[in-house]
Amino acid sequence: MIRKLLVCLVVFVAVESLSTIQSTASASDIYGMTHVWNLNYAQNRPWHGAYYYQNYGQPTALVVPPTAHMRQTYSWGVSQNLNHPIYHQFGRNASTPGAAPAGMFYPTPNWPSHTDQFGIYYVRGPW
Repeated sequence: MIRKLLVCLVVFVAVESLSTIQSTASASDIYGMTHVWNLNYAQNRPWHGAYYYQNYGQPTALVVPPTAHMRQTYSWGVSQNLNHPIYHQFGRNASTPGAAPAGMFYPTPNWPSHTDQFGIYYVRGPW
């Protein structure tokens, strides 16, 4: 009798703890935390890399939908294909993510070996 009662109690506690975990880790909470992490990261790091886009002479933002959260970079030769999160996002009133003075960035090499060397960087849109 005591054994059955203990088994029922353990099962009850396990079910309750699972339902509590599922309710606390809802999709909106996870999205909210991800948004906070993105904002903190974006405040401390530039939206662009070390190369400029040849047609404009400065790094260029490629605006992607706000639901995009990852980008993939490709490398030629030894494989270095990687997925990176997209942290930066345009504000609704931003016309440009900010221009940098010329001469601070590298041009695209004659034989580029990585997609980051083309000077186009992903930035999420505000819509």
